[in-house]
Amino acid sequence: MELVKILLAIFLPPVGAYLQVGISTHFWINIVLTLLGGIPGVIHALWLVFTKKKG
Repeated sequence: MELVKILLAIFLPPVGAYLQVGISTHFWINIVLTLLGGIPGVIHALWLVFTKKKG
């Protein structure tokens, strides 16, 4: 499942963030970052996958 989250964080950052933290502040931050340029959203989503526990 971790590999799926990592791949989604790279190709669809908001989906990767959602799978990791659900509908939370981090999810909405990720959507904004993705809309601002893509790469910031990818970095944030990967950070969430590697540092945050589900919940």
